[in-house]
Amino acid sequence: MTDNLQLNAEGKLKHFLTIEGLSKSLLTEILDTAESFAGMSEHQVKKVPLLRGKTIVNLFFENSTRTRTTFELAATRLSADVINMNIATSATSKGESLLDTIRNLEAMFVDMFVVRHAISGAAHFIAQQTAPHISVINAGDGQHAHPTQAMLDMFTIRQLKPDFSSLRVAIIGDILHSRVARSEIQALNTLGAAEVRVIAPKTLLPAHVESLGVSVSHNLTEGLKDIDVVMMLRLQKERMSSALLPSESEYFKCFGLTEEKLKIAKPDAIVMHPGPINRGVEIDSKVADGPQSVILKQVSNGIAVRMAVMAMAMQATAPAPGRFAAVHADRHADSLPASGIHTILGDKGVA
Repeated sequence: MTDNLQLNAEGKLKHFLTIEGLSKSLLTEILDTAESFAGMSEHQVKKVPLLRGKTIVNLFFENSTRTRTTFELAATRLSADVINMNIATSATSKGESLLDTIRNLEAMFVDMFVVRHAISGAAHFIAQQTAPHISVINAGDGQHAHPTQAMLDMFTIRQLKPDFSSLRVAIIGDILHSRVARSEIQALNTLGAAEVRVIAPKTLLPAHVESLGVSVSHNLTEGLKDIDVVMMLRLQKERMSSALLPSESEYFKCFGLTEEKLKIAKPDAIVMHPGPINRGVEIDSKVADGPQSVILKQVSNGIAVRMAVMAMAMQATAPAPGRFAAVHADRHADSLPASGIHTILGDKGVA
């Protein structure tokens, strides 16, 4: 039995809320499962029947075209039915509580919520409140976590630099407010990266940041030495109007990634960015579009990784008790095979 909300009694992934508390073997299983989906975009028929008959609801309380679209594509390619909730016109905007919204959707016999919310912990709250047969995937909550973004970045890194134990990774920018940075740091440390280095002005670093398992630099030129992977973070423009930073031009001068600064890193270093990009603020267009950039590869890989997480979470769920049992009995009878995801996909890339 496990006390981790994200895992079922057998230790399988049921919810995906944060990287924190998950084992290296489970993160590796996500990456290996994603590998089995990675080539599907080249197939004439881009679908597998793993989640046929399942209903997935995208609950996005914050705007995010890229993340929502890749989740929708991932669910569709797994043959699930997808509902995109328009929060701006939903009952939530008219005063209905978040819990009331969840209860009403549960009554429609859905199987998974993909949640993006401005409040840290919202996805955890929903996972604690939902019926036992429902899985919850965190698509970004406040300044807390963005676990699927971290895993698609780990997948992208592994494609190009398979040995995490030899990698030195620099995460550059607004560490203080970044849910992406927190999840990246947790994933890199769990997978055994040689060093995770954060580079930012003091005003954009959390207190005691070293306790997260990182080394710290306040100078981009010095911080890029011996780096294999350069991860740029989006600088939220509202920071410019506060006392945290003087101006966009000053920030770019000190911490913006240019071709000249990139030369300080290792010659084969790759450049990453979770998007959306502020060109000329955190990164120069010549770098973003240059030969060392893997930014578009990250976007493509997001589909495979989110397919993997959804398939694994649905495989770990059990038929619901009580009033849901009768309705879901037939649906779970046609659920994923007991022998695992690779039974349908073939053994390619699955641990």
